[in-house]
Amino acid sequence: MTFTIKTFNAIAKEGLERFNPENYAVDTADDADGILLRSQKLHDVSLAKSVKGIARAGAGTNNIPVAKCTENGIVVFNTPGANANAVKELVIANLLLAVRPILEGAKWVQTLSGEETESQVEANKKQFAGHELEGKRLGVIGLGAIGAMVANDAYRLGMNVLGYDPYVSVDTAWTISRRVKRALSLDEILKTCDFITIHIPLNDKTRHTIGEKELNQIKPHAVLLNFARGELVDSAAVIQAVEQKKLAKYITDFAEKELLHKDNIVVLPHLGASTDEAEINCAKMAAKTLKKFLETGNIRHSVNFPTIEMAFQSPYRLSIIHKNVPNMLGALSSTVADAGINIDNLINRSRDNHAYTLMDVNVTRDQATLLADKLQQLEHVIRVRVIENLEGEE
Repeated sequence: MTFTIKTFNAIAKEGLERFNPENYAVDTADDADGILLRSQKLHDVSLAKSVKGIARAGAGTNNIPVAKCTENGIVVFNTPGANANAVKELVIANLLLAVRPILEGAKWVQTLSGEETESQVEANKKQFAGHELEGKRLGVIGLGAIGAMVANDAYRLGMNVLGYDPYVSVDTAWTISRRVKRALSLDEILKTCDFITIHIPLNDKTRHTIGEKELNQIKPHAVLLNFARGELVDSAAVIQAVEQKKLAKYITDFAEKELLHKDNIVVLPHLGASTDEAEINCAKMAAKTLKKFLETGNIRHSVNFPTIEMAFQSPYRLSIIHKNVPNMLGALSSTVADAGINIDNLINRSRDNHAYTLMDVNVTRDQATLLADKLQQLEHVIRVRVIENLEGEE
């Protein structure tokens, strides 16, 4: 069995190397089984009917038409945590730069000349005096992979850390230091913290999480950092807050035009995951996830379908994407039974309006194909795929 992969953007070779040439052809055709990409926007791209999965080498999937993919039975993956360390280090660096005018001092030194450099430095260095992070309070909004790492490292720097995330997962909770205190509301973060950093996904509910109302609660000397998504913060409101001295400084990794050339607003060129290590980690994780899905139907790190994993021991597996409606499992099982076939193993999971079923059967290729055709004809079934057991593949 050979799968075709189409890539957009420059994908690290360490990721592409996971697609062994015996079973994969990369960038040989547009009608691919899977797509691997970074920042390429797919909203205006016509996706081939052959596409079964799209994996983004990164956390955000705003460049992918997720809702449309769901309706067409295309599973969308991301790589949560693969670039977390890179983003965490950049956040910590900017916390330090927010309190110490390091760059300004370095730039000033380059203006000096003559034999009295050392005396000039000693006479003027006071203008670059700053503050220390130790003892200051940091509020972390969102305790996912990145937020948890920021919280832990900020505590190690001597900061008092307050975290807020009503949806924190059990896995993440285990990684957070017990010394990171839990905030019971967003208001508690806003009203009490000297530094606030936001690390939540962007969706319709989280857009403008920090707006005029929230900025009016922040301490006037506070610094707000946004290395998650630009739209999480209302740019117009933050400009007004800085100009009115209701907020001391805003530091963001998202270069919106209206934020440029403003005092006390620092804009970076989206450097969060721009390290060689992060690009490699994301590429490897995206390729591994997409490869596993194509070969086994198992789903991990999907943004539109449930996590589902089942040991693959039968000759063939049917991967079935369908609407999440009553009696679908009954209809699927009855169709298999009517074909005179036993089900070796079955698992079903749902997510919102859609569901996903894996069904293992001990049949021939022709029997599996015929059964898939019958299942595809059922009402509410979106996509059925026959997967051959590639024994020995990772």
